[in-house]
Amino acid sequence: MILSEIPNIKHLDANNFFLLCGPCAIEGEEMALRIAERVVTITDKLEIPYVFKGSFKKANRSRIDSFTGIGDEKALKILRKVSETFNVPTVTDIHEVSDAEKAAAYVDVLQIPAFLVRQTDLVVAAAKTGKVVNLKKGQFMSPGAMKHAVQKVKDAGNNKAWITDRGTMFGYQDMIVDFRGIPEMRKIAPTVLDVTHSLQQPNQTAGVTGGRPDMIETIARAGVVNNVDGLFIETHFDPSNAKSDGANMLHLDNLEKLLHNLITIRKAVQHLK
Repeated sequence: MILSEIPNIKHLDANNFFLLCGPCAIEGEEMALRIAERVVTITDKLEIPYVFKGSFKKANRSRIDSFTGIGDEKALKILRKVSETFNVPTVTDIHEVSDAEKAAAYVDVLQIPAFLVRQTDLVVAAAKTGKVVNLKKGQFMSPGAMKHAVQKVKDAGNNKAWITDRGTMFGYQDMIVDFRGIPEMRKIAPTVLDVTHSLQQPNQTAGVTGGRPDMIETIARAGVVNNVDGLFIETHFDPSNAKSDGANMLHLDNLEKLLHNLITIRKAVQHLK
């Protein structure tokens, strides 16, 4: 079972995809708890295994004045509070070797950002914590090349690795998802589709990443049809005022309908097997 190593994960017997979902960054306690409560209510209703997502800091920013976080320990304590309040596991991304042990004390899954997935010391440090390691596929990497990142986790003594596809660079300012990569990566490790980051439009001249949230359901549907194990969706109750990645996030009010539609598709695909 893909999720059996994670404490507090619910609905292990469900045939649904699992969901990593939450805000891009932890902006404060109230917002994190508000989003978590809503997503927990929806995923409990739909019996979707759920992991709350939130970055405790943002290191990969276009401009020096971009929001990077509210303080590492403060944000990590909020992630712990979300987990304890709603009895759900949590995931956050790390950027430096020293982040691994620090974040592992608070969360259940450590995520390696796409730009850093080839950084051996970082991947090994995450693996040595014993936590599940979610490896984002580099925007510059082929699906098959992710076997090397997964092997680093295993060589460090940890067999709990996932791959997450977050799109591939398509020119300078756009991303594209090659759905041929999903079955290829699933042969290597459980595979997640990062729906919202796959719709980013990076490297804008304004220094603020754009996005195509209108295409979220299109990309998510295609992932479910292709038997992806999990979905990664960033959401917020006010994306236009989110402090990070608001341009490609799903409005929280639209999450339940989206997930309901995706479950319907999942059941139809399973019926065809």
